[in-house]
Amino acid sequence: MKRYIFLIFIQIWIGSLLAQDTLPKANINIQEEAPALTANNDLMQEANDLYINGNYTDAAAMYERLLKEKGESALVYYNLGNAYYKANDIAPAILNYERALLLDPGNGDIRFNLEMTKLKTVDKIEPVGDFFFVSWMKSLQNIYSTNEWSVLGIITFLIFIGCLVLFFFSRKIILKKIGFYAGIVCLVLTIVSNIFSYQQKKKLTDRHEAIIFVPTVTLKGSPDKSGTDIVVLHEGTKVSVKSKLGGWNEVLLEDGNTGWIESRMIEII
Repeated sequence: MKRYIFLIFIQIWIGSLLAQDTLPKANINIQEEAPALTANNDLMQEANDLYINGNYTDAAAMYERLLKEKGESALVYYNLGNAYYKANDIAPAILNYERALLLDPGNGDIRFNLEMTKLKTVDKIEPVGDFFFVSWMKSLQNIYSTNEWSVLGIITFLIFIGCLVLFFFSRKIILKKIGFYAGIVCLVLTIVSNIFSYQQKKKLTDRHEAIIFVPTVTLKGSPDKSGTDIVVLHEGTKVSVKSKLGGWNEVLLEDGNTGWIESRMIEII
């Protein structure tokens, strides 16, 4: 029985590998990294050449143009974040690393560079801790993107169908037991994969997190400049937008504090 279960997980693992996008491997030091290279088009190559030659501002402009013309890409957002980091534009670097993570949440390079860049921000806000199980589920969900979870869900569902066939049509008791228990495992994996895929898709379509894009801003107690001052925030700080009123956004900080910020001062991830 262990042998069959092992084979099932091998098939799942292979399927998940096939679903992954090709992105650069882990960087040892963000200060020494080179952009991820691709020969898909001339714009990318030109942007990469500018980056390698130290023209980080021009490289960033070229990556921005590439995003406008070709659409969203975790690879381009990652390279754009690197270029902004090298140009010492911390808020745009964080913004683009965050956007890259939305598309490829399991990429260790992006997450590492994002955490390194956050060390350069002024505000050190301690996030409200989740229960262990909630944190563990979020970490598990972020292993793959929405497409990868979808592929994994399809693979486990097909294996589940095979287990049903084994259970109903096999004449040997041992094979029926294998089909039954392996089918339960695959059914659970299918359900979990689809839930995670939906949640990752929702994060992509319902974007409510933002990055502060001005050197300093005062969080207000009401949506007007005469409102009570709550706390002073600095560029690069991440907030969650709860609601909008006129030119103001009600935001939630990672430590649980809420207040109002002018919409022009933040950029939605």
